[in-house]
Amino acid sequence: MDLKETHISELLIAGNIDAVKTLTQQAVDDGCSAQDILEKALLPGMDIVGQRFKACDMFIPEVLRSAKAMHGAMSILRPLLIASGVPMVGALVIGTVQGDIHDIGKNLVAMLFEGAGFKVVDLGADVKPETFVQAILDHQASVVGLSALLTTTMPRMAEVIQAIKAAGLREKVRIMVGGAPVTADFAFQIGADGFAPNAASAIEKAKQLV
Repeated sequence: MDLKETHISELLIAGNIDAVKTLTQQAVDDGCSAQDILEKALLPGMDIVGQRFKACDMFIPEVLRSAKAMHGAMSILRPLLIASGVPMVGALVIGTVQGDIHDIGKNLVAMLFEGAGFKVVDLGADVKPETFVQAILDHQASVVGLSALLTTTMPRMAEVIQAIKAAGLREKVRIMVGGAPVTADFAFQIGADGFAPNAASAIEKAKQLV
């Protein structure tokens, strides 16, 4: 990794949104491949962010800034990666289930997944089961993330899983669930493939599943 790549990683970890985007564009203009920038600068930087967040050395506002910096860099790199045929890690469809409008945790998970090299399709909050199913079909998703913050909306997760089964898609996707009231036992009971207590752990679990 050269000094420029190292500097991009450092600025990403620091959450310097404008500088990361500027340096990413400069690296592209200087002839660096989009794949090298992603794999040698951005992904290692986001790995460190995830590790520090998990260790409580970084907090949600800092992680969100780093994630936004990553998003800005990816707005430059994504078209180049697609044009060059570089595959993403996988496609994630994520949303907060129907009846629940909470989205802060879901947004953080979505940003970190993008930072980990996934194509992210964020459906937002209050998402119906059939919307999840259609998004899986439209984007050939490999992972589905279901979020709920209310105990009253947790049963909606099971409804989404049933809808995915009814559509004949269950064997094609890995389903992860999360949110403050969600537990590993609940995830097992409703037939999910994985549960993560926080956003950083969600990335690790998803990489194990795909």
